[in-house]
Order: sequence, then C-alpha cells, then structure tokens
Amino acid sequence: MTSNENKNPLENLKAKLLSFFGGCDHLKNKVALPKKKGFSLWHFLLVMLFFVYLQQFFFSAKVETIPYSQFKQHIAKGSVGKLVIGPESIKGTLTGSPEKEFTTVRVNDPSLVKELDERRVSYSGRYDNKILSSLLSWILPLGILFLLWRFAMKRMGTGMGVMSFSKSKAKIFAESDTKVSFTDVAGIDEAKEELQEVVEFLSTPEKFQKLGGRIPKGVLLVGPPGTGKTLLARAVAGEAKVPFFSISGSEFVEMFVGVGAARVRDLFSQAANQAPCIIFIDELDALGKARGMNVMGGHDEREQTLNQLLVEMDGFETNQGVIIMAATNRPEILDPALLRPGRLDRQVLVDRPDINGREAILKIHSRNVLLGPEVDLRKIAGRTPGFVGADLANIINEAALLAARNNKETVELSDFDEAIDRVVAGLQKKNRVMNAQEKEIVAFHESGHAIVAESVEHADPVHKISIIPRGIAALGYTQQQPTEDRYLLTRSELIDRLAVLLGGRVAEELVFNEISTGAQNDLQRASDIARAMVVQYGMSERLGLVSYERPRQPLFLPESFSPGKNYSEAKAAQIDDEVTRFIEEAHQRVRKILSQRRTVLDDLAHLLSQQESVEGEVLRAMLSAAAPAIAA
Repeated sequence: MTSNENKNPLENLKAKLLSFFGGCDHLKNKVALPKKKGFSLWHFLLVMLFFVYLQQFFFSAKVETIPYSQFKQHIAKGSVGKLVIGPESIKGTLTGSPEKEFTTVRVNDPSLVKELDERRVSYSGRYDNKILSSLLSWILPLGILFLLWRFAMKRMGTGMGVMSFSKSKAKIFAESDTKVSFTDVAGIDEAKEELQEVVEFLSTPEKFQKLGGRIPKGVLLVGPPGTGKTLLARAVAGEAKVPFFSISGSEFVEMFVGVGAARVRDLFSQAANQAPCIIFIDELDALGKARGMNVMGGHDEREQTLNQLLVEMDGFETNQGVIIMAATNRPEILDPALLRPGRLDRQVLVDRPDINGREAILKIHSRNVLLGPEVDLRKIAGRTPGFVGADLANIINEAALLAARNNKETVELSDFDEAIDRVVAGLQKKNRVMNAQEKEIVAFHESGHAIVAESVEHADPVHKISIIPRGIAALGYTQQQPTEDRYLLTRSELIDRLAVLLGGRVAEELVFNEISTGAQNDLQRASDIARAMVVQYGMSERLGLVSYERPRQPLFLPESFSPGKNYSEAKAAQIDDEVTRFIEEAHQRVRKILSQRRTVLDDLAHLLSQQESVEGEVLRAMLSAAAPAIAA
C-alpha cells in the first residue's frame, strides 16, 4: 500500500472529501467540525460516503487484473509469489519492490499445477462464499445506516416524523423560561388587576377551594392589535411560576382531515400532565370563528377542531390547575359556545392606554436607551394619543436608530419628533422633486388647515405644519396635538372638525380660483363624519333622535342576510340632503374664516415654501399679530 493509504482511514476519507468538493472553505468547515448539534443532511452524506469508502478500499481491495497469458509468463519468470486458486479466479502477488496484488480469470489448464510445483510457487485453494461477502459488503452497511436513521429520528423528536401531524405544535416554556412579570407590563392596570386572581389561584389554589369558590376556567383577552395581550399572558405565567403552553389558533388546522382535533387532544393531554399550567391560544378567531359561516355548507375541518376544543374545555375540572387563556382582536366573530360560563367565562379588555399609561410604557421601553436631558416622556405621551404599546416601542426604537445614524451620544427630543412623524405620516421623501406650482398649492392647502384649526373653538392646537412629502401619497400634513385624552365628542366638536378638514380645499379656491385632487382624503373623512352625525348619532334637527344604521354583523351569519337598510327611499333622500347641508354649512364657515385671515394665509404659505416646516408657536404668533386688524 502507498504512504497515503497508511494514514488513518477517517483522515484519508476526510482528505478525499475535501479534494472532491474542490477545497471549498465552507464545505471544509462542515465536514471537519460540524458545530450544530443534531442530525442533518450533511451527517447523512458523510455516513454514506464513509460506507462507500469502506466498500471500495476495505471490502473490495484494489488489485490489478491481468490476462491469463501474462500470468503464465510471470510463472515462467519466477516472479509469482503466493497464489490462491479459486473456482473462477486466481489471486496472488508478484514479487518485487513493492509487491503487487493481481487477479486473473481461471481457465481449464491441466498443466498449471505441474508448472507451479516446478517453480516452487506456494499455492492454496479457496471456495468463494458469496453469501458472506454480500453480507459484509452491503447488508451490514445498510443495517448500520438503518440504526443511525432510527437514532436520528429519536433525536429529532416526535414533531419531525411523518406521523407527527397529530402532535401539538405548542411551544412549552418552563417555569424558569418565562422571564416576564407584571413589572414588564404597563398602561393596562385594570387588566393586570383582573388577572391577579388567576395568579393567586395558580400559586395558592387552596385559598379558593376551602371557601368553595370556583376560579374561571378560561380568560379571554380582548383588545386592539399591539396592546400587549400576549405579553400579559406570559406575565401571568411568569408571576405564577408555572409552565406556559403557547400556540396560535391557525396552527391547529392542516390540510388533513382530523389533524386539528388530534392536536387539540394532544395539547390538553400534555397540559394535564404539567398541571398547574397555562394554555395560551393566540389569535383565537382563526380557530373559534362562529360555526355555520361556511357558505358552501358541510362540516369542514375548522368546525371539527372547534368542536373538539369545546369538548376538551368542558372536560377540565377546576382542581386540575389548568387555566385556558386566549387572545383576539375580533371577539364579535367568535362562536357563542366559547364564551358561555364554564369555558371562556371571563373577558378582560386590554384597551389602548391613556396618557399615564403611555408614559409608563415609554419608561419601560426606554430603560436601556440613553435619553437626552431635554427629553420629557410626558410630552411624548401627550403627542401620541391612540397609540398602543407596540407603537410606542416602535417610536423609542426609531428615535434611537435616528440618533445613532446621526452619530449622537444621546437620543434627543428632535429624534423623537422625527420618529413620531415617521410612524404617523410615513417615511420622509427628501429626494422627491416637486415643481414650483405644486409646491405652492400644497403650502396654501396646509396653511388653510392650520389657520382654521387655530380659529375654531373646539379643534386641537396645531403642533407642526410641513410640506415635506411623506408616506405613499401625503404631499404635506398639519399635525395637531390633543391637550387631553377624549372618549366622547360633542356636536360642536364634530362641526369644528368638519371645518378643519375643509380648510385646505377652501384655501385653494380662494387663492387660485381652482381646485386640485389634494383634498380627496379630506373630503372622504368629512363626508364620513357628516353621515355619522346624521345616521348614527341623531344630530340632525330635521331627522330627529333616530339611528338609521344597523350594527355590523359577522359575514355569512344568517342575520347578516337581512336587508341593509331599515328606512324608505324617501328617508334616504332626506339623509343625503342633511349630509350635504352639514358639509355646505362648514364650507361657507371656513370660507369666511380664511377670507378674514387672508394676509396670514399668504404669509404662512410663503414661509412654508421657504422653510418646508413651521412650528405651531410661529403660527399662533402670526395670528396674534393680525388679530387687531381682523377685529377692526
């Protein structure tokens, strides 16, 4: 054998593999030192190549095949060493340096033995055992591969095999893995108080059982997206120090019939073994949609999964210590059987935070952010009405990224202003080229909005006016900052909002005697407000205290097929007349306001054309300076 063949067989195999793959660095790393634990395709490839190597170099040794005539010549020369004569072949060695192994096909030669005796060649006979050679060369490697495959399947777990469709895909978090507590949740204090009882039951169940109390079997977290429903559920598990099963409603349903129901059974079986624990089903509406909503009829897979879920929830006893929690932002489409007492019998509203809640959320998300000394989180919370926890976290992150992009040491207030503008209006498009005429139209349009907002009594004060394009279609914007959170709107406030929305369109009419398409969104929002005042809120003197709009029903429910209108065509014409009257009165009012403040309108528009952004304080100073002239 050569010097390379004297190396360790594994090292020789490794060298051949690297040579075969062209010496690629990333393949070398994967062949030499695989860092990832577990079974992968690379492991399987290496094992296959290893057995091919064994078959080639060990079970099938390399020998030279020569003609029988040449074999007879070597006998005559005396260069033949030991021979092994088989029924069909003759194997032996040729003397020399180094010795070479050869084989030749045996022919019917009666004089062969005589010649070997004359040359004193050592020979022996051999009977080929084909069964044994086949066993050693193929059956044994296949058996070893089968054992390796079984071992790999066990290492990968039950969730990787073909028969794993019926296994639950829930992620299980142990007591130490759930590192979220109520201190990480802010802005939803009422929801936390509701769930404190669940934590106490999981921690000290005997406190309730000795008095005969029954803890709710299920808790449904209801609220808009991003308010922290999933975070709140994990906080409950973290506070109670119990295992936490987390799964999405869509993960139950597959293309195979019966898989969803089997996964439900498997999930609840695992939870019973881990009690006390929490099962959390996120996006419950994907699974728990009201039955009977299938337009084509029949009993589909989702309904079968829902039925199994209802059965499993009924089968749980309160003393088992298993709490079912679910979250959805569409409770109106859930099946009523899910919400009855004994199943998800407690609903907890996770609403949008108020200004105090937003400030607390900002403090939590800014704990690891270097804030500048001028940053006031209270003011930022005041500028973000209606924002949920996910929005506020995004603002903190965007501000930090902007500060880092500008190589700042701390996150300043200007970074937060830009982050809010980016979240509300979209990304700033500094490179968009606008011609002078369009830029002037946008400047007067936004100036009209801002002046009307500062002139009417019930509108929110203006914070900033800008004509820098943002987002998909916004060529400019007027940002108003509410002074406080509001939950009700009066008729006067809605009429003032109509006026503010029409300010841009009226400014174009006054200045250019022409109108553009820039007021499309303003007109749509104004029309929606006016129609809501008439058909929903009963704010029309002509139509009286009547609501003409039906509550929205889930799609495809039987009651949703009823006629959409519950009033006559004559009443519909009156509704249209009233909506038009509200819009026209607001239009005439705004025209009068801007005509009286035409000088301020021109000055503000020219200032915007030059600076592209004007703060609300500058606008109020301009209006105060022009107030005596207007009064005169």
